Amino acid sequence: MVISAGRLLIRLAGGLGISWVVSETAPPRQSVQQPPMVLPVDRHQIQKRTVGTLMAANAFGYAGFVAVVAVAALLASEMTGNDSIAGIPAAAGTLGTAAAAAPLAQRSVRFGRRIGLRRGYVVGVIGCGVAFLAGQLGMFGLLVVAMAAIGVGNTANLQNRFVAADLADADKRARSIAMVVWVGTVGAVIGSPSALWANRLGTSLGAEEWVTPALLGALGFAVAGLIINTALRPDPLEVAGGTDPDAPRQNPIEGAKRALRVVWPNVQARLAIVVMAVSQMAMVAVMTMTPLHMKDHGHADLSTLVIAVHVLGMFGLAPLIGRWADSFGRIRSVQVGAVILGVGTVSVVVAGYVPALMFIGLFLLGVGWSVALIAGSALLTESLAESERVAAQGLADVMMSLLGAAAAFSSGFVKTAVGFEWLANFATMAAVLILLGAVRVNARLAIARAG
Repeated sequence: MVISAGRLLIRLAGGLGISWVVSETAPPRQSVQQPPMVLPVDRHQIQKRTVGTLMAANAFGYAGFVAVVAVAALLASEMTGNDSIAGIPAAAGTLGTAAAAAPLAQRSVRFGRRIGLRRGYVVGVIGCGVAFLAGQLGMFGLLVVAMAAIGVGNTANLQNRFVAADLADADKRARSIAMVVWVGTVGAVIGSPSALWANRLGTSLGAEEWVTPALLGALGFAVAGLIINTALRPDPLEVAGGTDPDAPRQNPIEGAKRALRVVWPNVQARLAIVVMAVSQMAMVAVMTMTPLHMKDHGHADLSTLVIAVHVLGMFGLAPLIGRWADSFGRIRSVQVGAVILGVGTVSVVVAGYVPALMFIGLFLLGVGWSVALIAGSALLTESLAESERVAAQGLADVMMSLLGAAAAFSSGFVKTAVGFEWLANFATMAAVLILLGAVRVNARLAIARAG
């Protein structure tokens, strides 16, 4: 049901008459998967251009997304006066991301990466506009729906990292993914502080508190979509021979089940999805409630800077993490990432409430998530055949988003019931789970190699 709702949102965007969404006709249908394209331009040059395009798009896409997410809990709390349900809009956003992951992946298989990505960004623009109206009108239910559409825009942000791997050499795959992830730093630097500035400007002009950042989100998604539409040519998945215009229109749930059947017997692919999904859950739970935790101590304005530092940790070291993961190994990198994630959550608990330690803890939480995402994405991509990758990548984003949604939805209730510190403790347990899983898989692979 959730995935079908995402598919409906994506189709609705196609009927809006926006020329850069619907102007391109679908490629001619064929009965077999397309072979790699033969082009006069060197494949490495295409890869270089592709990564540059994805970096530019992700910079604006994440700036837009972060501008909204950084204040979502504050807006919900302001609208309802109830911190327990303040995490629901963020949960709706991650559910929207989950719902759109499989449909966008299927669309990419049939028509190429560009078609799927730009559709996701259009839905994100629409969601930001509706979120602004919901905040102004005080309609909490409409805000929840709008955040689901904004989550679809973030699906495009997330899938960009896999696009970077379509044409990458095996020994540079993590590096290519990392460069696209890294520009999310720009989103942190621009999006979160700009949300505070936009809020002050908006309230001075008569807008409701924490509403105006939604307009920044719309701008960021719109620019990202335009970049993808104009510059992601030739389409990297077409060049790699990964498209199949005659691929059947699968029920999204059946498609997810089919991808799961491919992934489950593959211990490395299975670990990769677990690592990305569980680290997403731990990160979202703590990040969502941090602004309210700081508001409780009289530092609501400071919370946007803490989130900016957190997102800096998520993306700022990505190029170094990618190079390191290529040389150090995917599974060992996952183990280190789990340790960093755990240190971050423990720091938040030990801090009690010391703003400086909150900055450190949230930064480390972001770094641990970044290691898990980059190493996990590379591990998933290289563990499967070319024909199986896109569907499995869509499944990974579905699982990340579903667990993230569960964390965002429950975080407000957990904070209210047992406190922010116990919420962070649960995130620490998730980090330990990742570490134990990676150690176990590494040991199994070592035994298999020895045998």
